Amino acid sequence: MKLDETQSPVSFPVNVARLPQKGMPVVVNANAAQREALAEAHGLTSVEHYKADLLVTRWKRNGVKVSGRVQAQITQACIVTLEPVEATIDEDVEGVYLPEDSKLARQGFNAAGEILLDAEGPDGPETFTGDTIDVGALAEEFFGLAIDPYPRKTGVAVVSTDDDDIEPIESEFQKKLRLISKKL
Repeated sequence: MKLDETQSPVSFPVNVARLPQKGMPVVVNANAAQREALAEAHGLTSVEHYKADLLVTRWKRNGVKVSGRVQAQITQACIVTLEPVEATIDEDVEGVYLPEDSKLARQGFNAAGEILLDAEGPDGPETFTGDTIDVGALAEEFFGLAIDPYPRKTGVAVVSTDDDDIEPIESEFQKKLRLISKKL
């Protein structure tokens, strides 16, 4: 975990130095204050329920894999009417972490130092320093990505107008420029 990151409202640091053989199950069940902070952080009207069921296991030699599911009930404002729109989030969570000094963390670069990415492939491993990983912040990332950026109440449509009927608004700068060009 990097020090300059802002702390997640559902932060749950896990010490990965001594993970059990079968992995460490982690359940993040947000309380009222955490749900309110999540709603504010993601521009939501409210978060009624938030739960992340995760499993933290060893990956390869010194890596860590976090997998599980984040589920939530949220309320957003409709982009057309501003009325409340309820939504359910049910997303898989998966992340792989490697220590900064790991040889595996340096793979994926070519000889020129460029990163090689496969757009259809899985995300590459993230690096961490120390012996803790914030699995709550990882679950919040997947929660945030699952939020509909343009929520609409059922049956509501955006009314389009014919562009020919709309007169462009002239700014003060455009008015002055028009007047100056007439004088020339």
